Amino acid sequence: MNTQIDYDLTPDQWETLKALRVPASGFSKLNRSVLEQLIALRLAVMIDNLPVMTPAGRTTLIRGSSRLWDVAA
Repeated sequence: MNTQIDYDLTPDQWETLKALRVPASGFSKLNRSVLEQLIALRLAVMIDNLPVMTPAGRTTLIRGSSRLWDVAA
């Protein structure tokens, strides 16, 4: 059985998760507090001192992207 969880992320969490799509892109510009929140949700991990999106983070970003379009409209 595949359990899928929808996350109600804040705009800052969405932006940080989107920023993690490109490895090592502007890591110093990421909000550390928000990054720690994503790590706590298991949407991101630290590997070799760099933040990396987890498979759950990718799924969340893909599934949530339609909601982001509604907000942008």
